[in-house]
Amino acid sequence: MEKSFISGRIWVLLDQNKRLIEDIDTDQIYHNAFLHITEVSQMGQYALGNLEGWKDFSKKASPGDVLIAGRNFGAGSSRQHAVGCFISLKIGLIIAPSFGAIYFRNAVNSGFPVLRCQELDELVAKKAMETEDEIKVNFRSGEGLNVSRNTHFKAEPMSTVQYDIYEAGGLFNYGKRISKG
Repeated sequence: MEKSFISGRIWVLLDQNKRLIEDIDTDQIYHNAFLHITEVSQMGQYALGNLEGWKDFSKKASPGDVLIAGRNFGAGSSRQHAVGCFISLKIGLIIAPSFGAIYFRNAVNSGFPVLRCQELDELVAKKAMETEDEIKVNFRSGEGLNVSRNTHFKAEPMSTVQYDIYEAGGLFNYGKRISKG
């Protein structure tokens, strides 16, 4: 099944100065007080629960929504729950200029889509991308369109292997697929 496009409503993670929040760490994404939860389906209610101004995100988010975040999203400790909480909410994609290395790898291995886009700060500053806008993104080309504002943007496309892992539903499924030849 071809899953190279996504459409969804965006949530732009802004601070009180209306700038993208940078260096959101895994503890802000998913507080360590809830690490005892192992069922992904139960993790969503805690997504961004430790991030000032975003504690009620899980109550507002809908399946297919897209997060727009600042640089170094997912910094900090290796915490699979910080990816699992967005999978639980059925968030469709996270776009940021950069990601914490371990967070990025955990997302890819889980088959959760993450894309890097260097122009996000500029788009947000020009109000070319705001919460509630609808966007479409092609994972293979990185081409994006803010449908609400008719604004185009370019993210780094998924690598071939990242896309294959995403399409397979995660690294384990991808491994099974390639082992069968």
